[in-house]
Amino acid sequence: MKMSKLLAPTLRENPAEAEVVSHQLLMRAGYIRRLASGIYNYLPLMWRVMKKVETIVREEMDRAGAQELLMPILQPADIWQESGRWEVYGKELIRLKDRHDRDCVLGPTHEEVITTIAKNEIHSYRQLPVNLYQIQNKYRDEIRPRFGLLRGREFIMKDAYSFHSSEADLDREYYVMADTYKRIFERCGLETRMVRSDSGAIGGDVSHEFMVLTQTHSGECDVYYCNACDYAANSNRAESILPDALTDGSDLFPKEAEVETPNCPDIESLAKFLKAPASLICKALLYIKDETEPFLVLIRGDLEAEHIKVQNAVGAHEIRMATAEEIQKYTGSEKGYIGIGNAPVSLKIVFDNSVVGLKHFIIASNKPHYHLVGFDWYGALSDLQENHTHDLKLARIGDTCPECKTGKLEMTRGIEVGNIFKLGDKYSKKMGANYSTEDGQELPFLMGCYGIGISRTAASAVERHHDENGIMWPIPIAPYHVVVVPVNVSDETQSTMATEVYEGLKAVGVEVVMDDRDERAGVKFKDADLLGFPIRVTAGKKAVDGLLEVKLRSEKDPKDIPAGEVVTWVQAQIKAACGAVELAHV
Repeated sequence: MKMSKLLAPTLRENPAEAEVVSHQLLMRAGYIRRLASGIYNYLPLMWRVMKKVETIVREEMDRAGAQELLMPILQPADIWQESGRWEVYGKELIRLKDRHDRDCVLGPTHEEVITTIAKNEIHSYRQLPVNLYQIQNKYRDEIRPRFGLLRGREFIMKDAYSFHSSEADLDREYYVMADTYKRIFERCGLETRMVRSDSGAIGGDVSHEFMVLTQTHSGECDVYYCNACDYAANSNRAESILPDALTDGSDLFPKEAEVETPNCPDIESLAKFLKAPASLICKALLYIKDETEPFLVLIRGDLEAEHIKVQNAVGAHEIRMATAEEIQKYTGSEKGYIGIGNAPVSLKIVFDNSVVGLKHFIIASNKPHYHLVGFDWYGALSDLQENHTHDLKLARIGDTCPECKTGKLEMTRGIEVGNIFKLGDKYSKKMGANYSTEDGQELPFLMGCYGIGISRTAASAVERHHDENGIMWPIPIAPYHVVVVPVNVSDETQSTMATEVYEGLKAVGVEVVMDDRDERAGVKFKDADLLGFPIRVTAGKKAVDGLLEVKLRSEKDPKDIPAGEVVTWVQAQIKAACGAVELAHV
């Protein structure tokens, strides 16, 4: 490809709406262009990257025994109603009516469709197990599309679904897919971590995410990991063992009493006023479940409640903190003084496990500017804890690992590029998708679900591999492997040598661009760095001596190589980066 013919409209400044590095660089380098909020055109260079990622995904999924199919984007509402997700999925589900006034959706995912296929086409245990996958556009009406390709309303995804007759076989396939995902992301040049995660709207009891650890502030979510073992979880699933803290206030507050606590609406001011540690305070937070039901969360004062953990604990589709008006309406109190001393008995209460062991502690009396000290659990409150206690806390850096119980948790930012779920019979049971067992019983399929964000993977590679000059594509997914730059296109020696190496690279299957533009060398070099081509070959002043300058994008210094050795040198770099994968597949 000649640069003069390549549609890669570069920008010199970051677009105002671009918030994260991948969004900025993909826009600046002419890889994507915004059509509407959360909707992007993939220009030629980006589409080449996407096809590279898709090829790697297909090769590894096929290698694992999965079969590719293609399912419709437009889906009838009745299968969503049958699964129960029509009502519960939320506003992210893009709903529409066709000309016959029938309800339809643009598929954000395909559990209902694939379950319908299994219901109609798989009838016997002899046909199991089977794993079916597709690469398809998906649609979600995000309330706030952001971060470019990391959170859009339209995106490209590989989703796979497996069907089984036993838990043991589902477990086997789950870890086959986990190993497959590790190979996929390694081949894409991405270091990932398999972390425990929340299943969200997909459902299922067990799920993991594959996160690219960005080691910057640009990731989507916090990932907690142990510095001594393999434990890792995102913030909404991370557990931890708390360090020792004062949780028995018998010496400070031997008897229960109500005390005036003026102007102490937060934990810090209250702890200072009462001369007690925050770990001895039980704070109460008022939430609203699904816009209808208020409930209280009780958690230790030195901890924070994790939103998704709380949402799952109460079985809500969505939750939010109560407003000042709602606090007054439901408790008669005000922010900072919500408690259980005089709370309405109708309020549902859920407990974080950190408060169960508190003794002679501090809690608001549900009356402005007053707290109870020396309080203890008793009666109905103790009984409630038996069935309403959960891990609701947000893990903290430095907490002890819950798995090895010796290491300490550390935290970094991560971007989700893949996920795997054990769905069990959540969809098959509701939708009547059954198979016949060896003894003639009809049982629902056990299902697994496995997704990879194709567009997210490409964007994550930019988040992980870039510098101040632009993108640094890993060789296996780069749009082109090499850019050949004649410094002066009017110089016959430079131009001839550049053309010869360009044609030589093409002849052996290397994907190469020649910057044949009549531009200053500095402009060409800047564009080559911005676009992120992994290898640059330059025909400059030393061309008269038969030497070409070669430079890896990931390295600072170039080196001079005789022109006749360049093709072999480039092939060696590509082979080293792609492992055992044949050059023709890269």
